[in-house]
Amino acid sequence: MDGIIQIKSFNQINLEDPFFDTLKEDYPGFELWFKRKGNEEAQVFYNQSDNLEAFLYMKTEEGPVNDVQPALEDGLWLKVGTMKVNPHGTRLGERFIKKILDYAIVKDIKKIYVTVFKKHEKLVETFEKYGFIETGIKVSAAGEESVFTKDLKNKTNNILHDYPLVRSRGKSKHLLAIKPNYHTKLFPDSILNNESFDIIKDVSHTNSIHKVYISSMSGLAFVTKGDLMVIYRTKAEQGSAWYTSVATSICVVEEMKSPREFKSLEIFMKYCKSYSVFTDAELLEYWNKKGPVYVIKMTYNIAFRKRLNRKRLVEEIGLNEKAYWGCISLSDQEFEKILIKGDVYESLVVD
Repeated sequence: MDGIIQIKSFNQINLEDPFFDTLKEDYPGFELWFKRKGNEEAQVFYNQSDNLEAFLYMKTEEGPVNDVQPALEDGLWLKVGTMKVNPHGTRLGERFIKKILDYAIVKDIKKIYVTVFKKHEKLVETFEKYGFIETGIKVSAAGEESVFTKDLKNKTNNILHDYPLVRSRGKSKHLLAIKPNYHTKLFPDSILNNESFDIIKDVSHTNSIHKVYISSMSGLAFVTKGDLMVIYRTKAEQGSAWYTSVATSICVVEEMKSPREFKSLEIFMKYCKSYSVFTDAELLEYWNKKGPVYVIKMTYNIAFRKRLNRKRLVEEIGLNEKAYWGCISLSDQEFEKILIKGDVYESLVVD
């Protein structure tokens, strides 16, 4: 199943896969530990050749956690027990960070910790990017590891450090329409039940927490950093917009740019390619397009548990049926209603 992060029990996973060689080298007794886990579950990702590319094991612990220095305070902790991602340029590490944070939100756990060897610089960098702070060390038979923690109650007013939390007060809200073929590739956790999983591939724009979308819709002229975007997937090929167009997720705007702000086509292409779904030809078309073009970079924070179709957005939220729904402004009240009807975890949205 290419592109899908699967949940498997340890005894379903091949410990002899070469993927585990470095973990066996780093941690004496890793094989015994792995075998003891038996029916416990981990999240895994296989490539097209059915080789393991990523592995994530998490568990909850009641603090204080005393095997690290200084000890972690009393309370419920989510421990990232083992996380390894083979680097291959597709932002898969970011997707697993998102899985960790999503799990904490679903389980209503506010505090997370992970121990990492400093030699794994890329992994350390990824955790720090999303608000994990180095708070101590853990010394074991494996050597000395750094302890990184993240407290979801702490707000820094930094979009990435606070991720996945969304700050609502004083922020402008918008609804942004995205075509179905782009939507599912960009927002894999917001896939609809009637869509095929085989279109989610292991590529950067799918895995990444960050998304780049490009459009010339005039409504984007009023969007600024920190604004909240309700992502609206436009109608399916077969079916009416009234029933098949749906609001699916919420993003936070990191920055807005125009192609003219990039010093060269090469810089523009590099900026867009990792995080967008557009082909080189489409990007070139936007680069050469006359008139306003908006390059919007967002973080993918929330997937609705209940999708709201156009009928409900009009009848229950009060959006104007006759307006052009490319990019429209939402009032605080409309946004609040969308959160409630979309069954969003309350702890994800803070004032």
